[in-house]
Amino acid sequence: MADVILVINAGSSSIKFSAFDVEGSRLDLVTRGQVEGLFSSPHFVAYNADGEKAGEHNWGEGAQLDHAGAIAHLGAFLRGHEAGHHLIGVGHRVVHGGAHFTKPVLANAQVLDELDKLTPLAPLHQPHNLKPIRIIAERNPDLPQVACFDTAFHASQTTLAQAFALPESITKNGVRRYGFHGLSYEYIASVLPEVAPAAARGRTVVAHLGNGASLCALDAGKSVASTMGFTAVDGLMMGTRCGNLDPGVILYMFDELGMNAREIEDLLYRGSGLLGVSGVSGDMRALLASQDERARFAIDLYVYRIGRELGSMSAALQGLDAVVFTAGIGEHSKEIRQRVCEQAAWWGIEFDPAANGRGDACISKPSSKVSAWVIPTNEELMIARHTQALI
Repeated sequence: MADVILVINAGSSSIKFSAFDVEGSRLDLVTRGQVEGLFSSPHFVAYNADGEKAGEHNWGEGAQLDHAGAIAHLGAFLRGHEAGHHLIGVGHRVVHGGAHFTKPVLANAQVLDELDKLTPLAPLHQPHNLKPIRIIAERNPDLPQVACFDTAFHASQTTLAQAFALPESITKNGVRRYGFHGLSYEYIASVLPEVAPAAARGRTVVAHLGNGASLCALDAGKSVASTMGFTAVDGLMMGTRCGNLDPGVILYMFDELGMNAREIEDLLYRGSGLLGVSGVSGDMRALLASQDERARFAIDLYVYRIGRELGSMSAALQGLDAVVFTAGIGEHSKEIRQRVCEQAAWWGIEFDPAANGRGDACISKPSSKVSAWVIPTNEELMIARHTQALI
């Protein structure tokens, strides 16, 4: 009977999952999928390691399936799908670890209580990340669960890099730059020595470009700066998030537009970015296919903002040896990669259109002073590795 580690990434209306066979130090994907549309139109789908559909279920429009129901369905699927496997642990993506949790931990009741206190730092993510841990603990109290934090990888940054220019009366409460997408960056750092040894040893900026987007400056594989700060709405323009914003704009929304805190929160997280600027979609694929002038402007702004922040990350590194593209847009959009590289030609990137078109790992020419790479991320595998190590 093979041992299996389950990885869960829970949001407000979805639960993504992956299951890995444990064979010694190896971790092999068994199945992956998600339950989406919780509380509205729940839909479950699962795929095997080859990408073939292995299971699907629709509850129907208006069905009030909650996280507990989704976890129950997932458990039943796993028991039926792989009857010869033994679940030995569950790893969870938790967005915020705060200043204290700088590495993965076994998630016991005391840890959960401490993580609950961080909810004000990530109110849109933290409660939903923690909910499945409690549900599983109630049903299987002896099953080890591991919390893996999106902030932990950035703990290597200096106090100076993390600081805001605010009074101590505010910063002592934990108001500082934390950085996010850490599990993605940690995975990229782990495979860089094999894929691009010189980049692994040098000064590399990794561009995690998905619906959420950020850049991270790596010096010999360690995080020294990130575009995301106190929250995951900072930094780059994203699918529906605004990124960098003059705080005075928020005061203007309060004073002149009469908006309240929750309305502003909804606008900054769900109504801005590509969606807000284009008025068309927050999905880069839809914008690239659109002929709408607003869609083209949104793409132009997206690329421009990446270029500006690339300069910021390069300054933190005091130079640049490589750029790595990853996540949904970074891995799949040839046009965005090309435009970012061409915009950064002044850094010494000699872009290779043919390599980019073929989907090669290296998309810069051999003579390029700064190399450019495309490396698929795998946050789920990173979580599984941490879980395996702790249990």
